[in-house]
This record gives sequence, structure tokens and C-alpha cells, in this order.
Amino acid sequence: MNWFTKTFSSTIGRKIIMSVTGLFLCSFLVVHLVGNLQLFNADNGESFNVYSHFMATNPVIRVMEIVLVLGFLFHIYDAFVLTRRNKTARPVDYAEQHPQENSTWSSRNMGLLGTIILVFLIIHLWNFFVPARFGGLEGVVIDEVDYDNLYLRVVQSFQIWWYVAIYVISMVALAYHLIHGFQSAFQSLGLTHKKYTPFIKTFGYAFSVIVCLGFAIIPLYFFFFA
Repeated sequence: MNWFTKTFSSTIGRKIIMSVTGLFLCSFLVVHLVGNLQLFNADNGESFNVYSHFMATNPVIRVMEIVLVLGFLFHIYDAFVLTRRNKTARPVDYAEQHPQENSTWSSRNMGLLGTIILVFLIIHLWNFFVPARFGGLEGVVIDEVDYDNLYLRVVQSFQIWWYVAIYVISMVALAYHLIHGFQSAFQSLGLTHKKYTPFIKTFGYAFSVIVCLGFAIIPLYFFFFA
């Protein structure tokens, strides 16, 4: 086993991988949210369908999808490994332990939050990504060009109350996950300082709330107003 493998299979190395992949996934969330905001255009979904078609056919985007999937897999696997190592290192909690006094709720429940997000991701991909990439959507003609009508799938899906509930609850879980994970990523990378760490914490909190609120508003809007 060479030094590279040893380094990135260690606890510190895996935390670095978690941090890098986590920050990369944060950038994906921003891009994804900006694209989804096309749903609010008053054009019967034309701009969103054109955007979706571009994302599905552009070769650069398709390559980035592979990178994104790998980022998710590395992030999930490392989270699992680190959780197992922590439990193995301390299989029995201290008798006089008061975790609520020394840590936040989100930091103590990252495993639960991550599981909720993973379940949501599977449902979300099955409902939107799979039919968009492998067929199953109705067609629509825009400026004499045929497009998959992903906008219609969005409208139909967000008329189902339990799907909207799952979506919103998952965004709440994601917000808590990001609130802890954003600051923790910089800490794991050694990017901490008394001058700018408070800003990172504040920015991470604002980022987590704004992005997740942006996603949550979409299903709520279509359920109550569309």
C-alpha cells in the first residue's frame, strides 16, 4: 500500500475527502437551484424544458454528471466508514456524558440526516432523472423542436401531497446537514482562523437556509398555487 492509499484511507484522509466532495456537492446545489427557478417563468414550462434538454444533451454536462455521481458515492461511503470507525473506537458512551452541552443537534444526528437525504435522493432520481434520461416523458414542441416535457412531470408530481411532504421534510434535513457540514468541511481542511471562521460559520448557515428554502418553495408553490 503506497503513501497515497495510506493517507486517504486514514481517518484524516477520509475527512478530507468528505470535505472536498461535500463542498463540490454544495456547488451543484446552487447550479441545480438556479436551473429549477426556471419553473417560475410564466411560459408554460418552455424555458425549463429547454434548460432540461440542454442539461441532458450537452457533452460537458454529461461528463460532469459522472463526476457528480462519483462525488455522491465517495461522500456517502466515507460517511459510512467514519461512522463505523467512531462507533468502534467508542462502543459504549460515557456514563456522565452530556452531548447536548458540547455539540449541536445537527452534528449529533448527521447519520440520520444523511439517511433521510439519501432516501429522498433515490426517490427524486427515480421520479425525474430516470424518465428524463431513459424515456417515459410526454413530448412537447417548442419553436418547432421536440422536447421532453419534464415541466409537466414536475407539475404532476407536486400535486401529490405526500411527495410534497417528503420533499419539504428532506429539504429541512438537508439544511441541518449543511449547517454542520459546511463549517466542518473547512475545519477538516485546516482552514480555520479566529478572524474568518465566524464568517464561514455565518455564511454556511445563510447558504444552508437560503438554498434549501429555495428548493422547498418550489413544490409548495405548485401544490398550493399551480
